[in-house]
Amino acid sequence: MANTVLKTSRPKPPRRRRPDDEPEPAWDVARLFPGQGQWSEDEYLALNGNRLVEFSDGRIEVLPMPTTIHQRIVLYLAGLFLAFVKPGKLGEILIAPLRVRLRPGKFREPDLVFMLARHAARIRNEYWEQPDLVIEVVSGEPEDRRRDLVTKRLEYARARIPEYWIVEPNERRITVLRLRGTKYVVHGRFVEGDRAMSVVLKGFEVDVAAMFAAAEEGLT
Repeated sequence: MANTVLKTSRPKPPRRRRPDDEPEPAWDVARLFPGQGQWSEDEYLALNGNRLVEFSDGRIEVLPMPTTIHQRIVLYLAGLFLAFVKPGKLGEILIAPLRVRLRPGKFREPDLVFMLARHAARIRNEYWEQPDLVIEVVSGEPEDRRRDLVTKRLEYARARIPEYWIVEPNERRITVLRLRGTKYVVHGRFVEGDRAMSVVLKGFEVDVAAMFAAAEEGLT
């Protein structure tokens, strides 16, 4: 008598029943785009929309929607930069969404990007290369904090971006990093009562307390 081998399998979880009035997801639309890991630079650059989307070696990453305080900080800083650089035509400041090409196959979209006038040749219509200063306003989620505080710090240094500002609303702090060799060193950690100072843009300062006060105006 032959031995009989019984095969057992883990029972599948019950499938959630979709209510009759719930629409079917548009799966076919997703098939119009490449799969993760298969995106090319050209396909990424052709991607249009009103969301921040970054690109890394064939994969895209959709960033979280900014909050009101986040956007107020960005606009406040952009206004200060414009007032400082425009009279003397020192350079150009723009805000996200704007693609920055860090290397072949790697694009990020910093919240603010500044380029000195003498480096204007690095500005392309589709993206910028090696800006002189970038700023990220950190969101509260752990994944977002790690992206700005750790991952992008390494990436921007490898791309030889001379200066990186990290604005942390929860800590009410601005950290200014400057490039030394292939790594960033801390130029200063500025809190309320301090004025954050740039290295690349001599004489440019930000009153930390005034910036956060402006960002929170109207929310109390």
